[in-house]
Amino acid sequence: MIVNGVARKLSAPLNVVQLLNALDIDARGVAVAINGEVVRRSSWISTEICSADSVEIVTAVAGG
Repeated sequence: MIVNGVARKLSAPLNVVQLLNALDIDARGVAVAINGEVVRRSSWISTEICSADSVEIVTAVAGG
């Protein structure tokens, strides 16, 4: 799977929550897109990520 442009070998399939936990990413203030489609937070547990997927994880940053 590709995560933020980097190839990763993780056990697949994972759901979004499991992926964030495996990468030690705090889910607060995070948005996730799989293959270019944003995944709603309410769907993270039910959304599986497969080894062929491309995932983008973006963290909100305050400032101006």
